[in-house]
Amino acid sequence: MSYQTYTTEALVCGTFNRNTADRSYLLFTKEAGMLYAEARSVREERSRQRMALQDFSLVRVSLIKGKSSWKIGSIEARGNFFTLAPDKAARGSVVSLTRFLRRFFSGQEAAPALFEYLATALALLSADTPDREFIESVVQVHILLSLGYVDSRFVPPFIQEASLDNIAKYNTPDVRILIDTLIDKAVSTSHL
Repeated sequence: MSYQTYTTEALVCGTFNRNTADRSYLLFTKEAGMLYAEARSVREERSRQRMALQDFSLVRVSLIKGKSSWKIGSIEARGNFFTLAPDKAARGSVVSLTRFLRRFFSGQEAAPALFEYLATALALLSADTPDREFIESVVQVHILLSLGYVDSRFVPPFIQEASLDNIAKYNTPDVRILIDTLIDKAVSTSHL
């Protein structure tokens, strides 16, 4: 019996220890959405996959669809947003956005545009960025918009464009109030 192998980019959103040396990973993939995948013996010191599969890592991974679950084959590290962050605020932004994504994205549904947007946003926020809190809030609203938690009629056009270039120029008190209101409503009405 042969199994299909899928090679895709992924963001490691969480790790869960299993058995003695195995680990399960929550991966947000470009072509398959959010899924759990298992890696065997990855917690052993001799494992070559161990360092690439850290939380908040951007990786290129080969996934094998088994009978009941996904298995991790080969892995290529592209970078870790958390370890590249220069300070505590940047690391906090990386953790916060990853948790936000985990909370609202579920299921194995492809979202390549959201994946690319999130990778760009995490790269921006893991650097020394002015207006960090505003940019983080804009990214959260864009995630909610992409996943259907907020109505596009209420979202400013600069957020819908999915471009983070010169986003700080929109940082006004009225826009911050609108963004905070959209996030609060989505969080309060979410079933998660």
